[in-house]
Formats: sequence, C-alpha cells, structure tokens
Amino acid sequence: MNDQKNLLSIKNLTIHYKTGGNIVHAVDNLDLDLGHGETLGFVGETGAGKTTTALGIMGLIPNPPGKIINGQVFFKGEDLLKKKHKEMRSIRGKEIAMIFQDPMTSLDPVMNVGDQIAEMIRIHEQITKDKALEKAEVMLETVGIRKDRSKDYPHQFSGGMKQRVGIAIALACNPKLIIADEPTTALDVTIQAQVLELMKSLKEKYDTSMILITHDLGIVAEICDKVAIMYAGNVVEYSDKNSLYLNPLHPYTNGLFQSIPDIEKDVDKLNTIKGLAPDPTNLPKGCTFHPRCPKALPVCSEKKPDNVMVEPNHYVKCFLYN
Repeated sequence: MNDQKNLLSIKNLTIHYKTGGNIVHAVDNLDLDLGHGETLGFVGETGAGKTTTALGIMGLIPNPPGKIINGQVFFKGEDLLKKKHKEMRSIRGKEIAMIFQDPMTSLDPVMNVGDQIAEMIRIHEQITKDKALEKAEVMLETVGIRKDRSKDYPHQFSGGMKQRVGIAIALACNPKLIIADEPTTALDVTIQAQVLELMKSLKEKYDTSMILITHDLGIVAEICDKVAIMYAGNVVEYSDKNSLYLNPLHPYTNGLFQSIPDIEKDVDKLNTIKGLAPDPTNLPKGCTFHPRCPKALPVCSEKKPDNVMVEPNHYVKCFLYN
C-alpha cells in the first residue's frame, strides 16, 4: 500500500505489554488516517492507549515489556514498522517530532537550552556547532523566548517557558508531523492558552501536520480539524470536528460531551459515564464499552462492532449504526 493522499495511515495496529504474567491490551486493531497539514485531536480517558499509539508511531515502545503485535504505520507511503532502528533514529526529530506531556522531565537539567536545541539540529543536519547554536537562538525567538537566554538552564525557566523550549526542539528540523502528548497538562489556564495559540500559529507557518493527544474537548474544538475518540485501546469514533461536535454518534462520545459543564445551566451535579474504564488485562468480550453503555444491545456483549461510515468521513464502531 502506498497511500500518498494521507501523510500518516495506521492499519490494524495492536500493541501489548506483558506485566507479571498478564497481558495488557494497550492498543487493539487501531485504524487512523491523517492528511497533509491537518491537526487530529486524539481524545479519551487516561489509560485509553493514546500515548502508547504515539510511541508506536515513533518506534519508542519499550521492549520489554511492550511489543507491537500487528499492524502497519504508513508515513509518507512507507511502513515505519519495517524500518531498522538506525533508519527510525534518522526519522525521529527530522520527520516526526514529539512534544512531551511534562516539560520538567523531558529537558536535560544539566545542559543549557541552546545546546539542547542545537544538539537536535546537529543530529540531523551537517552543520558546525556555531551554526547550530545560531539556528537554536532563532528557534528560541520563534517560540517567544529572547535569544540571550540560550545559555540558561531548564530550572531557570517557568513551566510555560520550558514547554516553549520543548516546542522549539520539536520544530528545530521542520518535521512533517508533530505529536503533542497533552502539552498543556502541567500549565495553568492562561499559559495553556498562550502555548496552544503558539502551536497553532507555528503549525500553519511550517505547514506541519499534528496529532494532539488530550482529554480536553475544548482544546480540540479550538485547534483540531479531525477528532478520534479512543476507548480501551480502540478508536470508537472518527470524524471531522464539525460532524463530531454537531452529531456525536457513539454512546461513549455522547457521554463525554454530556459530562462537560454548561455555564448556561444551573445544575447540582455533573453527568458522568457510569462505571470505570475496563481493566486492560481483562477486557470485556464484544464491544469493550458495553458494560457502561446506556444503549447496549444483546449483540454488544457477543461480538465486536465493525467500523461503519454513517456520514461522509464520519466513522463509528457501534451496533446502533450497523
């Protein structure tokens, strides 16, 4: 397969972790497409498999205990899962870059930030150290940090500034795909808005595609083109943003929307999705959401639903629409 229409195309990706004799079904037959220049919001509860999917794309699944059991990850028409370790090292950072969840732990505390950005540049570009440092200073200014702070260390920056440094490192080699793993979780609300606005403008400036992993549907509404709703290792609904927000189909998606506070309604308590996310070492038979689903049918506990296109480019895995 050589799908040049999409920058990224994931087919039947299955990732397991082996822990103490149990097998964690982290990602289960996942399908996903991302076009050139698009932003995909990857939404789901903690433990749904969002970060594991991102690490699978990057070739960073820790083995042991993790293992990619099955699937294909086509990037620019080539299957990344067939690449050798050395080939993936040349792709990471240059073609696909990641902005991590916690800037406090993703930066090296004993290396100044200019050197950290320059190091990424020198890994992928044949240039002198001085030229790389010049380029690092330009990248710092691009993300709104004065270039004279390139000699400062991560502990001298606030959380929001550290995340800007992380963005500068990710963008240093002008990658085609950025994976942002909950990049604003550790930041307060005002700084969140600034960082998201910065990511949105730089994505457009560099014509980069982006996967934004989050559990915040407000952030998705603000900057994403497409949305994938993930539950227990599987994408249960996938659509463009407008279709999903105006016509959410899967009961889990509806549950997520109904649990968002509405400032125009005076209520004593918020709606919740009953029950808990399933144990990934012991997933329910059939549709993994059926034990919590208010609309479950008898067939839901027997077999897995197929992926159905209900509207153009709006897919859902649910027997209500089969």
